[in-house]
Amino acid sequence: MLERAIETLIFGSRWLLVPLYLGLAAVLLLFAGKALLEITHLFQQVMVLSESELLLGILSLIDFVLVANLLVMVMLSSYETFVSRIDVGHDTEKPAWLGKIDAGAVKIKLAGSIVAISSIHLLKVFMNLPKYDITQVMWLAIVHMVFVLSALLMAWVDRIAFGGHDH
Repeated sequence: MLERAIETLIFGSRWLLVPLYLGLAAVLLLFAGKALLEITHLFQQVMVLSESELLLGILSLIDFVLVANLLVMVMLSSYETFVSRIDVGHDTEKPAWLGKIDAGAVKIKLAGSIVAISSIHLLKVFMNLPKYDITQVMWLAIVHMVFVLSALLMAWVDRIAFGGHDH
């Protein structure tokens, strides 16, 4: 009887994750607001921006999109994996990947997104190279390579341990 009560409590504690997912949703809202400000700024300045400045603005928007996609993927897949199945009532609204992605696949996608975000940041630095010290650029490149190697190692370990994922 005591064992059953403890197991029920532990099993129910998964609902404590929900405020964290709601926090991620709030951050997504902040990101959307910041992206709208960036878009507005680009439209206001489009005539006076150089080609490289416009490209940097576009790269910033791509950065926002990657982070936002990452937030949505983590929120939805983690909620469905650890808390409860998502039933929105209309299967057409539900992303095709939802319910088919496990924690290991999320981890690999997260690592890939971090590498992509780091790549965009490094590209921004290379486009503004005169503003940076060679030591700063070197360390940014080293950190980026650490992200790349970490993502590759995580994917390799996942493939060895679980035979890879089809998702």
